Amino acid sequence: MRASRLLSLLLLLQTRGRMTAPELAEELEVSIRTIYRDVEALSAAGVPVYADRGPAGGYQLLDGYRTRLNGLTAEEASSLFLAGLPGPAAELGMAELAANAELKLLAALPPEPRSQAARMRERFLLDVPGWYRGPDDVPHLSEVAEAVWAQRPLRMTYRRWGRQVVERLVHPYGLVLKGGSWYLVAAPPGESPRTYRVARVLTLAAEPGRFDRPEGFDLAGFWKAYAAEFRERMYTATAEIRLAPGMEELLAYTMGQDVVAGALAGAAEPDAEGWRTLTLPVESITHARWLLLRMGAGVEVLGPPELRALMVEAVAELRKMYE
Repeated sequence: MRASRLLSLLLLLQTRGRMTAPELAEELEVSIRTIYRDVEALSAAGVPVYADRGPAGGYQLLDGYRTRLNGLTAEEASSLFLAGLPGPAAELGMAELAANAELKLLAALPPEPRSQAARMRERFLLDVPGWYRGPDDVPHLSEVAEAVWAQRPLRMTYRRWGRQVVERLVHPYGLVLKGGSWYLVAAPPGESPRTYRVARVLTLAAEPGRFDRPEGFDLAGFWKAYAAEFRERMYTATAEIRLAPGMEELLAYTMGQDVVAGALAGAAEPDAEGWRTLTLPVESITHARWLLLRMGAGVEVLGPPELRALMVEAVAELRKMYE
């Protein structure tokens, strides 16, 4: 345990430069006193780590010092190969770079981690897109990625929902891959960041010059907040239903795992026949009608009245068709 923590401390100093004892303690989830002891242990082992005194001080490594990769365990090396996504790497124009990096990593590993990493690559595959759909067509992705990396402004024409085409000048902050779709997080100059689906970019041109990223901008934090807000905006209504016993899994597949799990947690106990009454958040009444019809006789819609009326109308139309 301590050996792993010492290696983590060393790699933190190597990748981030000077760090204070409180910063290291927070990162490694230990006490400041433990950091003091660990730094002394590294120094005793010959690692050139030294401390700067004063308010702006901290620990850092001697300039030019680099540790080697021989501290990687077999499990850690294996996990690196699980993170390799050949499809997205190819879309970003980095397939050859990723393959070369993988070869170099394998060559640098000792025999046992190398063997386990190779087995991991052979036996596990990450397929990002969901079922019944392929990945987006993203002809401009590599150009977007290059602008993100170089901090170059982009001028693009973009197809919004409803097929309205607009022109935007944006500062690209980052790219996110979600469910097989690429999203650009970018901000028009002087405005807050927003998201753009890269597949909807029609034309693209890099503008001259560079922009400054907002200090402290956290791509992962932004995306987490955006996803939570999107879910709240998406569900604008509720539907009250009776669910037949044994239909929970199909309902979760139809309406979404998180939505159904929350509804089941707040539901009353089943009745004498095993049916449960649930209140489900839905995007709209018409959308709920389309989804709940897929459940057949496994669901009875209790409300709101307009949704129940739509279900009655749909069933009458189906009966007329099949009579």
